[in-house]
Amino acid sequence: MSGYSDFLSAKDRHPTSFGMPEVPDLPRALKPFQRAVVEWALRRGRAALFEGTGLGKTLQQLAWARAVADEEDAPVLVLTPLAVAEQTVAEADKFDVPGCCYAADRYSVRGDIVVTNYERFERFDPREFAGIVLDESGLIKSESGHYRRVLTEACAAMRWRLCCTATPAPNDYAELGQHAEFLGVMTGAEMLATFFVHDGGIRAVDDEGGSDGWRLKRHAVTDFWRWVASWSVVVRHPRDLGFDDPSYDLPPLEVEEVIVRASAPPPSGMLFHVEALALSDRISARRDTLDERLAAAAALVRREPREPWLIWCNLNAEADGIERMLSGIGAMQVSGSQPVETKVERLLGFRGGAPLILVSKPSIAGHGMNWQHCSRMVFVGLTDSFEQVYQAMRRCWRFGQDRSVKVYFVSADTEGAVLSNVRRKERAYDRMFDAMLVHMSDFQRESVLGRGPEFSSYEPEMPMEVPGWLSA
Repeated sequence: MSGYSDFLSAKDRHPTSFGMPEVPDLPRALKPFQRAVVEWALRRGRAALFEGTGLGKTLQQLAWARAVADEEDAPVLVLTPLAVAEQTVAEADKFDVPGCCYAADRYSVRGDIVVTNYERFERFDPREFAGIVLDESGLIKSESGHYRRVLTEACAAMRWRLCCTATPAPNDYAELGQHAEFLGVMTGAEMLATFFVHDGGIRAVDDEGGSDGWRLKRHAVTDFWRWVASWSVVVRHPRDLGFDDPSYDLPPLEVEEVIVRASAPPPSGMLFHVEALALSDRISARRDTLDERLAAAAALVRREPREPWLIWCNLNAEADGIERMLSGIGAMQVSGSQPVETKVERLLGFRGGAPLILVSKPSIAGHGMNWQHCSRMVFVGLTDSFEQVYQAMRRCWRFGQDRSVKVYFVSADTEGAVLSNVRRKERAYDRMFDAMLVHMSDFQRESVLGRGPEFSSYEPEMPMEVPGWLSA
């Protein structure tokens, strides 16, 4: 019997806990649901927080890092996107979390919660840290991405690891595997082989998403989500964990599509313009309609010139052009070619009104920043990446915003169905997140709140009763 029990234990996909049996006192600023999540993450040791924007991931990761640094008497490294490091240090001061400092390299460390940007990770020695926090950890979800490979290998020996993001896998369940691999739970390839069946494609989808690619096995649905709930929490609202907090209800979101007509003549041999289908054609259409789109965007901003505005661009020419057109009313650009100091100054200064209008790309400024003071934004150029659009919108439309948020998408009639494509991906993301909550809700409440055992185990000790008609 013991041999069979060992066999069953070997088949169990529940990851081993590496954390604290007894959780220390945590910052008083934590709300009840945040405290429950941090306590669970500390008990696990390696965990992922997939929480909506504005739910307080920064405070939670600071509380987690403070407890780990005290437990191990060694520093913890916190990696963030550009300019979010300074914002994180300010949050630590605000919530009285001691020992938090920004450092550009290993020689400038002055505390035991060391915050720096992803771009500077290679200036540190991971062996000097007891644990690591990945803020906006969606950066590691790409299977072939630079950060995923470097961080997974460099942090493999760390006992303590925490991932935090609002968009764990916006289009593809397989992207969850990259987080599991970083945390040392299971490799992405093992996850696919265990819970999915391959139908000939390259993407992991559910039954609603189609039959191509890696399809979740029907008999493995419950086991898959139970496994995900063993190392992560998925929270859109505190009520997902059983906490009712009306202060986390989002304000209205008003989305308006502004379509401009191309003024340039049709291509040679064509009587009229046709919608672009290929990505290269869409880029050409955007370049050909640059002036029209910039004029439409500038007109929107000038209607409310005293409002803070976020202007999102896709091409350098869009950012340069709109900055020139609106420089007289306070527009400034954050671009990839600028010195890091200039980028940080403008990203942090936007909250205080300097600049009043911020122009940038979602890939540069679309992650991590809290700009609830702003409730107006316009997309001059669209990208096909739903995650970039989602993250860019959530800089303003997030918990803590007390006004309706107005978002304008400016596109040309020749660009094709770019916005509808983004919205299609948004619906797929919503379906996936809804499925995660439906399947994981009970499991993660048991795991996080301790309401019952995390997993039932097979205990073959009950005597079998033989039916009377067999014993007669």
